[in-house]
Amino acid sequence: MTANDDYIIEILKDVGLIKPEQVETAKSAAGVQHRSLLDVLIEQGVISKMEVLKTVAMQLGMDVIVLADHEIPQEVIQQVPVAIARRYKVVPVFESENALSVALSDPLNIETLDSLRYLLKRNVEGVVAADEEISEALDKYYGRAERTVEEILEHNRGASADAKVRVDETADETVATDVDAPIIKLVSLIIMEAQRLRASDIHVEPLETRFRIRYRIDGVLREMESPPKRLQAVILSRIKLMARMKLSEKRVPQDGRIQINVAGEDLDLRVSTVPSSHGESIVMRILNKQSLLLGLPKLGLFADDQQIFERMIGLPDGILLLTGPTGSGKTTTLYACLNHLNRPDRKIITVEEPVEYRISGINQVNVREEIGLTFPAVLRSILRQAPNIIMVGEIRDFETAEIAVEASLTGHLVFSTLHTNDAPSAIPRLMDIGVKPFLLASSIRSTIAQRLVRVICEKCAEPYAPTERELSMLGSAASQFKDVKLLKGKGCSNCGQTGYRGRKGLYEIFVINDEVREMIYGRIPLEQMRVRARELGMRTLREDGLRKVVSGITTLEEVFGSTMGD
Repeated sequence: MTANDDYIIEILKDVGLIKPEQVETAKSAAGVQHRSLLDVLIEQGVISKMEVLKTVAMQLGMDVIVLADHEIPQEVIQQVPVAIARRYKVVPVFESENALSVALSDPLNIETLDSLRYLLKRNVEGVVAADEEISEALDKYYGRAERTVEEILEHNRGASADAKVRVDETADETVATDVDAPIIKLVSLIIMEAQRLRASDIHVEPLETRFRIRYRIDGVLREMESPPKRLQAVILSRIKLMARMKLSEKRVPQDGRIQINVAGEDLDLRVSTVPSSHGESIVMRILNKQSLLLGLPKLGLFADDQQIFERMIGLPDGILLLTGPTGSGKTTTLYACLNHLNRPDRKIITVEEPVEYRISGINQVNVREEIGLTFPAVLRSILRQAPNIIMVGEIRDFETAEIAVEASLTGHLVFSTLHTNDAPSAIPRLMDIGVKPFLLASSIRSTIAQRLVRVICEKCAEPYAPTERELSMLGSAASQFKDVKLLKGKGCSNCGQTGYRGRKGLYEIFVINDEVREMIYGRIPLEQMRVRARELGMRTLREDGLRKVVSGITTLEEVFGSTMGD
């Protein structure tokens, strides 16, 4: 079973299939073995898997079937492509005018049915079958051509030590013997698995004695099943081939792009290579186009902050800066703003290095330093295109900053990013670059600092009281948490046993009003500006994070980890 154990166990107790004392006995064993309580009950013979399935299915009004008793017509099987069937581990069994019925092993997994309805563009209903029966049916009706990563790795481990994998060093093509087809499949499945686990990056890293694969999920790197070291060369070459890179060039970094269809969904991956001591290290960044569709509330803004945010991005001119370290979600927020403002009566141009997401209706320019297409050069040209809104990927130097300021003073709304730790620090940073205070005060409208925190998994969230250590770290804010029951994820299959699923932003919004402009003119020290910003109502990143802790969105641990500077 892969659903919430507590919920299932309550159902089984209600119908009298298990007794409270049996649950207590199993709890002790589950705690010692660090295993699922439901798995322990099944292993102890208290209840069988089939009894669990039937009981939960009955409660949800779903049928339980034995797949071996049904010969499924080929025209029904063809309704679900093999990649989708294997990815979601479902088998289509019946088809009517109104719906397609698919067998799945977890009756509580509503997300699978919702995903199938979206992918297949039709009504899909669920029936329940044992997990083993579904695996057998998948092999029976779809064949064993589509194997898992683990199976392919096992195949290659068992291959003869004499099997040669040869990469042509002089031409941009890969020639492999014995393991060619499995390697192609293996790389595709590594990408597919990353997409299924909601990873943002795939890290392919040659080490001294092994070859490591890691996924970054919700901002945290997790090591996956790794291929044997002897397959390193051909896997790296396969990835470079897919990204249209030069296979023979291994001495300098390269950038490329992979576009691939996974289970009916188009994936766009940005690929970069860096020569390392033991081979080329490759990172594939999965560009999630769904993040473009995020409304401003889904970024993590509370209603009051969203109101300020919408007022800022609705101004006709000026500069709005997002600040924060790499990986803090600045690009996603910028694209969400552009998507919000993207209308037929507005001309929007972006200058990026590189263009990460392509948005319909927006003119996007890719900076290419090697041919002289730099940020300043592009900015000067696009001002002659009479845009309403300009987005500059990053302000790095005086020339870029100067043109952005000039654009904002001549009636353009300019979005950009800057690497500073908090929102007020953006002002002295721009002065350090060389922007004159009177120009800065006239042009800048708001600076917004951002961080990302993991969101508590809804399916395994449970109340808990903050520890003394956490209260001590809160300092003066500890008093408001003493009698508050907070939430924490205990870990389940939905979140990969982490207790978290997804991420949202913490925001520090510094609005530049007349008083702040006077402070900029007078070159007031940063600390005084920060204190006055707080007095004028600016919430720090930590204060915004604590509001999200009280609201049950995230945990104190996440907020402390993301706002250590506070």
